[in-house]
Amino acid sequence: MALDIFRALGDPTRLRIIHLLRAMELAVGEIAQVVGQSQPRVSRHVRILAEAGLVERRKEGNWVFLRLRRGRQTEPFLALFDQLAPSEGEQLWQKADLARLTAVRADRSRAAESYFAEHAEKWDAIRSLHVPERDVERAMTALLQAEPIGHLLDIGTGTGRMIELFGPSAEQVTALDRSPDMLRIARAKLPEDSGKYALVLGDFGALPLDSGDADTVVLHQVLHYAQAPEAVIAEAARVTAGGGRVLVADFAAHEREELRLRDQHARLGFSDEQMESWFVQAGLDLDRVESLPGHELTVKLWLGRRRGAHILPIEGRISA
Repeated sequence: MALDIFRALGDPTRLRIIHLLRAMELAVGEIAQVVGQSQPRVSRHVRILAEAGLVERRKEGNWVFLRLRRGRQTEPFLALFDQLAPSEGEQLWQKADLARLTAVRADRSRAAESYFAEHAEKWDAIRSLHVPERDVERAMTALLQAEPIGHLLDIGTGTGRMIELFGPSAEQVTALDRSPDMLRIARAKLPEDSGKYALVLGDFGALPLDSGDADTVVLHQVLHYAQAPEAVIAEAARVTAGGGRVLVADFAAHEREELRLRDQHARLGFSDEQMESWFVQAGLDLDRVESLPGHELTVKLWLGRRRGAHILPIEGRISA
């Protein structure tokens, strides 16, 4: 095992791939774009890394995504990247690769933002084409109604449907979206007495909240746009108070490739195993999983709880 790993790491391109995958999960084509090599050549490097147990491959539609394999056998080798100072030449290619990776991210973000802007006013209708939204909302309400909502954070608020649904029973509401067009539509749906609502332009990868600020976090049909969904889950968990809840409503894993090409979906749904793994890594316990089969796609609800003290009832809290 150790010999296989050392052999796999004994190539500059494969070292570059490991360095990139430490930043985020990537598709083979994206790695090829960053390192400036053909996709078949990158695939050969990936095969060697996978055979050595350093990389995991996951096929999703026509794409193959890669991530580092975590475990007792590989962690010591991956830790070397933090312990060994890179040479001047290594620093140069690392910096260049990360700059190109930023460009790849920016290209995809621009495509998604363009789509959001173009379809902002039709967004609720587009969602309804996939699965009956009333069934999803009913199930989400059933999962959250047992406890006070407290400070609600709606990540990727879109047209503001979640703040319509849960805002009236929340103590405070923060709704975030990266599209000004979406926020404009969501703002139009706020009640007249909207002092407890804050609509914020921002990104789900860097939430503008302090750690532990939110009591209930909702990601409704948002996560499939994330290039690194595990990072979004971790960021959502960071801003969730101990005992607080994170509810993800999204598609189960599927093979509808046209959603990636036509609707800018970065991920074709998620499995329960993926979601539970990301929850655990982020410090969330997976409390409930609900499945809502639709005509073509299945919506899943994953409810996690932040490890720590349970939320006090609203009337039992002590004001600062």
